[in-house]
Amino acid sequence: MRDIRFLMIPGAPEPVAPFSHATECDGWVFVTGQMPTVAGAPDAALADGIVAQTRQVMHNLRHVLQGLGLDLDDVVRTGAYLTHFERDYAAFNAEYRTWFASGRLPARTCIGVTALACDALVEIDFVARRPAA
Repeated sequence: MRDIRFLMIPGAPEPVAPFSHATECDGWVFVTGQMPTVAGAPDAALADGIVAQTRQVMHNLRHVLQGLGLDLDDVVRTGAYLTHFERDYAAFNAEYRTWFASGRLPARTCIGVTALACDALVEIDFVARRPAA
């Protein structure tokens, strides 16, 4: 029988829907897509522009990972969702790339969508793998 853990991380942004910040099973960690919201201020206005929103989303994701004893080096796959794909794709990629060590970019899918919660421009989720003991 698999032991699935449903995890909420102190200090991470408040969920915008009914979900856990992450779930873990057999060393695999699935981090829920994060929005560009700020912990403790869920109703605050979102940052302007794709670069600022991507930076906040990545900050939120890193906070969740660190709350689990992981870091960006443990991420094996990402999913990214952009509401203005053609307009924002290049700027999104430029900011996104700065968060990972050179030569250690996770596998990724990036999809254009019609809308996201909170009227966000970007949402990103992670799949990470806990290092072998």
